[in-house]
Amino acid sequence: MDPFEDTLRRLREAFNAGRTRPAEFRAAQLRSLGRFLQDNKQLLQDALAQDLHKSAFESEVSEIAISQGEITLALRNLRAWMKDETVPKNLATQLDSAFIRKEPFGLVLIIAPWNYPLNLTLVPLVGALAAGNCVVLKPSEISNSMEKVLAEVLPTYLDQSCFAVVLGGPQETGQLLEHKFDYIFFTGSPRVGRIVMTAAAKHLTPVTLELGGKNPCYVDDNCDPQTVANRVAWFRYFNAGQTCVAPDYILCSPETRERLLPALQSAITRFYGDDPQGSPNLGRIINQKQFQRLRALLGCGRVAIGGQSNERERYIAPTVLVDVQETEPVMQEEIFGPILPIVSVRSLDEAIDFINRREKPLALYAFSNSSQVVKRVLARTSSGGFCGNDGFMHMTLASLPFGGVGASGMGRYHGKFSFDTFSHHRACLLRSPGMEKVNALRYPPHSPRNLRVLLVAMETRCCSCTLL
Repeated sequence: MDPFEDTLRRLREAFNAGRTRPAEFRAAQLRSLGRFLQDNKQLLQDALAQDLHKSAFESEVSEIAISQGEITLALRNLRAWMKDETVPKNLATQLDSAFIRKEPFGLVLIIAPWNYPLNLTLVPLVGALAAGNCVVLKPSEISNSMEKVLAEVLPTYLDQSCFAVVLGGPQETGQLLEHKFDYIFFTGSPRVGRIVMTAAAKHLTPVTLELGGKNPCYVDDNCDPQTVANRVAWFRYFNAGQTCVAPDYILCSPETRERLLPALQSAITRFYGDDPQGSPNLGRIINQKQFQRLRALLGCGRVAIGGQSNERERYIAPTVLVDVQETEPVMQEEIFGPILPIVSVRSLDEAIDFINRREKPLALYAFSNSSQVVKRVLARTSSGGFCGNDGFMHMTLASLPFGGVGASGMGRYHGKFSFDTFSHHRACLLRSPGMEKVNALRYPPHSPRNLRVLLVAMETRCCSCTLL
């Protein structure tokens, strides 16, 4: 017995009946999603604390506020986003109507991860609902406290003829992916991303893959080491380093490394105290499997800062590694934890070559007092996103797309980009049934004169003149 068949049939019938298409319905669902956040704020914070030991500050800043902001933005702009987009016309179509219509794909699947289990579930959901789709939501089973809230509470706020939450681990997800969806949005590891893409290919289903990778952070000699340390430590150890856009390693000269290490130690002590394990502001590793993986990475290179761990609490101290070799595991896989290797390079060119020898990252960072250095890193590298002289602040702008490139993913979302991701952009031309004498130019028998006139008429015009 297929556990998903009845649910998927119900949702597809609702979509085919046109239930999700009106702007009023979409807005009502978005407002209900906002009420879910407001009514259950404490419940959500408790779930995040249980899963990841997230502080109320981190939960508000990186999960609840961002989700609410996306809902507010979508409600404010929904009708404008839905509106047909007129396009320039050529001489042959001047009296016609040419436009792009944004249509919902239909039945979409959102597969969410465990590291930001609210944000990375609700932000794509906002785009899918705003675009008029029916949605199947698969939260991560690893962040099980949040999974429980999303499965038991969220559906009571949304129209259950058009929305469903499904549960399970890898086996159930694999079974779910055997079904045909009209769009799949996946956030997770490149390994699982390949599985999702392979399953989608069987049905020619389009996908967005939000993956990860090793995000480089270049620190120039011309910088204030304490400012850099403050900013790097904050966004490396935020959520205990379990952030897909966190800096995975630092590239700098040996001289800058020696200036940076005491500054990093100072920042870590100010942020988390002399005993970070007792700090309420430092998260924990999600489960034992990830803890054991990360603890093994502490054996790479030499521990310059931190290195302590506690298996019972799944605690790993904010750590900095030096003398790391390229071939060591910590430089071969995405770290996804509170461990920061520093790799020495002799020049900016060497740093850029180091970055470009690897897969394109999800994010890339450059710190320098010289804007020319930052712009040079930007110009000579490729990444999903880029931020100069700070951490993942580019993620706070809904006006910027978020997504990877190459091995770090495909597709983009946030703000209007989410709406566009979950919309089919349909090319439309409405012509008059009359004026057949003008159209006769294109019919056989052909002549050189008719060809010349037709080619002129088909040229793209740069103005929207409506005169023939």
